Amino acid sequence: MVGVDSFSPAEIARMVDTRGATKAAAPVVTTLVLGVVAGAFIALGAVLATVVNTGSTLGIGPTRLLAGAAFSLGLILVIVGGAELFTGNNLLMMSWVSRQITLASLLRNWLLVYIGNAVGAVSVALLVFAADWWNLADHSIGATALSIAAGKSGLSFEVAFVRGILANALVCLAVWLATAGRSVTDKVLAIVFPITAFVAAGFEHSIANMYFIPVGLLLSGQPEVLAAANLSPAAVAGLDWSGMLTNIAAATLGNIVGGAGLVGVVYWFVYLRGRSTS
Repeated sequence: MVGVDSFSPAEIARMVDTRGATKAAAPVVTTLVLGVVAGAFIALGAVLATVVNTGSTLGIGPTRLLAGAAFSLGLILVIVGGAELFTGNNLLMMSWVSRQITLASLLRNWLLVYIGNAVGAVSVALLVFAADWWNLADHSIGATALSIAAGKSGLSFEVAFVRGILANALVCLAVWLATAGRSVTDKVLAIVFPITAFVAAGFEHSIANMYFIPVGLLLSGQPEVLAAANLSPAAVAGLDWSGMLTNIAAATLGNIVGGAGLVGVVYWFVYLRGRSTS
């Protein structure tokens, strides 16, 4: 089975540690552009999940399960296609704890990738709005997108923060499992189940929300979409810049705790402690 079996957890830890150092040393332009690409990839997964979530008569559980599987497209594109995603890069925490990179290098990578992700995600929101994608199925697609955005912007800071922890624990586990795979098929299968779980459960992913909420903001002024969603203007009053920034800030902090702390630091402690280099 040599060459076809998966990498062991200890091998994964060493690869994540080494790759983190490489990512942290990448040029600014490269990191930023790959961040834009990753933000767009995640947004495309969100577009597909929105379509799958529209008009289903299967019930909330099966519908959310299918939408979660569809959303997996985003991370599959990131991992297989090659891009830099802030939430996945929370695993660079392992390289910092191992003293492979400095705190400045860690924060530099996170900031550049975060900015790039935001540009990519918002760009897709603008593109699908300009494409009248939301008019499909008698505005039902737009109604679903608007309802998703309104629900997210209505969450309290505390709830969005905790849901962010849970979301990125699963996202980083998906990245971790994908690292174990030796083939594209291995990686895709490893990604699908954790990502489906976080979406179906309704957890909060900061980069995905950089698409979901802006597209909702764009649609909140469309009377046809409000009517299709059976929402009054008052019902989406909380869908504004303040609500968006609160949600994304809370989700971002939660994502760092879930990805860097609950996955990165834990696996470093289990497999890499004592191997740190000064």
